[in-house]
Amino acid sequence: MNFVSASLIFTGVLLNAIAQLLLKAGTNAIGPFAFTAQNVWPVGLKLATQPYILTGMACYVVSLVVWIMALSRVEVSVAYPMLSVGYVLNAIAAWYFFGEAVTPTRLAGIGIIILGVYIVARS
Repeated sequence: MNFVSASLIFTGVLLNAIAQLLLKAGTNAIGPFAFTAQNVWPVGLKLATQPYILTGMACYVVSLVVWIMALSRVEVSVAYPMLSVGYVLNAIAAWYFFGEAVTPTRLAGIGIIILGVYIVARS
């Protein structure tokens, strides 16, 4: 995998991870909700106008374009496992920004993911 291909893959992964974090920040700002027949429009309007959610959606759109560019250069069997790096990024960022727990079991899982991505990248 060359530098451009790797850059596209990791840019796509990073944008996807950022999108997840922004969506979480947006739902934190709105608070818990459920879609029912009575509140589908009010909740939908809140979601559609929440800045974090809108920015997260924009990151998804850009990540999709970048990902398509990456797939045009790299085999999907190599590129797709790299999405797992997003789990690692999100676990660390969720701990830092949202105070989510990173237990020893999660750290072990993150280590396994990193090892797996390394093995796939080297194949």
